[in-house]
Amino acid sequence: MTSPKIRLATASLGGCFGCHMSFLDLDERILDLFEHIELRRSPLTDIKNLDFCDIGLIEGGLCNSENVHTLREFRSKCKVLISLGACAINGGLPAQRNHLKLEEIFNEVYLTDPGISNGLIPNDPELPLPLNSVHPLHDVVHIDAYIPGCPPSADTIWAAFQSVLNGQHGAIPTDLIRYD
Repeated sequence: MTSPKIRLATASLGGCFGCHMSFLDLDERILDLFEHIELRRSPLTDIKNLDFCDIGLIEGGLCNSENVHTLREFRSKCKVLISLGACAINGGLPAQRNHLKLEEIFNEVYLTDPGISNGLIPNDPELPLPLNSVHPLHDVVHIDAYIPGCPPSADTIWAAFQSVLNGQHGAIPTDLIRYD
């Protein structure tokens, strides 16, 4: 009798998508991983609906209201939630805007130099509202495991998945942990 596959959902919030690219760097090991997991939602597959999952893997910081909504949805529907990469853990590169006021950023980007906005700050109901500062995921919800790095190596991601598959909730050997 084969054990049921672990249901995995992934999301990329405010960041560069580098952590998902590092996930793809598992190369042929990804085939081994897919023998044990079923990808339920992911930008890798363009599946957008989220039902109950065993593991949620989220990269990127919280930059806007849509990011916060997605994170809360993952927390409510995922048994284990893993924060992937520097942006998810400490805000990473997007958080470098935190020392500036949001109004100053908008004025610089949209009003100072001519561009496609023609001197107007976009105000469309389809655009998510930006947060005043970028936040790490654990500022909003409980995170069960962390995979640090910018991006974490494929070996680190592999070790974390092996740990979860063995019921150890993402324990990573210390020689694979990087905080860059």
